[in-house]
Amino acid sequence: MGKVTGFLEIDRQVPKYQPAADRIRHFREFTLPMSDKEVEKQAARCMDCGVPYCHGPTGCPVHNQIPDWNDLVYNGDWEGAIRNLHSTNNFPDWTGRICPAPCEEACTLNLEDIPVAIKTVEQAIADRAYETGFLAPQPAAQQTGRRVAVIGSGPAGMAAAQQLGRAGHEVHVYERESKPGGLMRYGIPDFKIEKQYVDARVSQMEGEGVTFFCGVNVGIDKPVADLIAEYDAVLYCGGSETPRPAGIPGVDYAGVHDAMPYLVQQNRRVGGEDIRSVAWPSEPILAGGKHVVVVGGGDTASDCVGTAFRQGAVRVTQLDIRPRPPEKEDKLTVWPYWATKMRVSTSQAEGAAREFQAATLEFVGDEDGVLTGVKCCEVDEQRKPVAGSEFIIRADLAFIAIGFAGPREDGVVGELRGSLALSVDSRRSTNVVANDRTYATSVPKLFAAGDVRRGQSLVVWAIREGRQAAHAIDKHLMGETLLPR
Repeated sequence: MGKVTGFLEIDRQVPKYQPAADRIRHFREFTLPMSDKEVEKQAARCMDCGVPYCHGPTGCPVHNQIPDWNDLVYNGDWEGAIRNLHSTNNFPDWTGRICPAPCEEACTLNLEDIPVAIKTVEQAIADRAYETGFLAPQPAAQQTGRRVAVIGSGPAGMAAAQQLGRAGHEVHVYERESKPGGLMRYGIPDFKIEKQYVDARVSQMEGEGVTFFCGVNVGIDKPVADLIAEYDAVLYCGGSETPRPAGIPGVDYAGVHDAMPYLVQQNRRVGGEDIRSVAWPSEPILAGGKHVVVVGGGDTASDCVGTAFRQGAVRVTQLDIRPRPPEKEDKLTVWPYWATKMRVSTSQAEGAAREFQAATLEFVGDEDGVLTGVKCCEVDEQRKPVAGSEFIIRADLAFIAIGFAGPREDGVVGELRGSLALSVDSRRSTNVVANDRTYATSVPKLFAAGDVRRGQSLVVWAIREGRQAAHAIDKHLMGETLLPR
């Protein structure tokens, strides 16, 4: 490593944010970037670990070579760092912004609660790639004559399409919505990632020969069977979109919504599109001047919190059935794995009231069928209600954000289960059965990757699955492959 004693001499530093009072007035990103010199100093903190858990399966699903590009950044070789990072990750500008950074959890310095600022360095490298023109298209030198269709343009579909296009195949991506990007464009708020970074990657891929067909709902507008007949291979990357059933009485009251229609609608609003999505054609949902309750403790719930504040909510309360986690984990029993400990997202830091060990008993409404409150109770460690602990939180608007059960049962899954005997995992709702080596489904020529196969997960896992599926498809079509796995 370039700076052997860097971790002893340099304190951990990460970017600061705009004050909450300022950032809730807009939907733009609010991170204040660090200078190149500051980033180089942070990269210098990377230790010469005997076993660097940060870039194995423990810390990074795409196996980013983190110590290598930290060393390159420290030595001022930004171009080398850019090339190294892009060799394992198609979209580091995305993951550098929204990944929760399990790599930092796995960092050896995290044993002392001062991990290397890996995510900060990654975003800086990715942003430098824009400045230096590295995002110029890299088309294949020779075409194979094989045609591949990709259903869905989320992170898995995009990663697979780019890899297959660079291998020389003719790649067509079919997207249900009006623009490509899937979850990246319509699910994740602009204050976490502005959509110019999605647009830039789409333009890069178009320059590499990938064709996007938007507004095509495969399985409804266009039969999957037609794609299987027309192409040499079809990759299904539809994501996990079916909300997990809450089973809470009162969900029919006006003002109670699943999380995704709300987030998708606001992203479309910010993007200047019609708020009525193909998949989520709901009436306008706005939190301005309202008391908002969010049921759930994950990232989607946090995104609802931040969106509600930016729309002008009076108060936002987040309900989490889990116990309040410890402020600090036991390193010797958890490290290098992701630890359960008290974490505060930027959205929660904007003023959310958080209730732990709180079960949602029912949504309460008036005689006109309009939501007025959420009835809750405390629960014990087995999540059993504590007698006499019931309370009601005022609510004009409530969002259910407790996760996703699998892909939508209409469209692709509905057609294939009925006509082509597609195998799905009954233990995991409608997830498509395919292993993580060949990614082949029970239907000939049909492959599946991402959340539709794995279940809801991180964007970085979707990118990994897309890359690995591209490797498998290229090998299936050509008998061999040079694509990395």
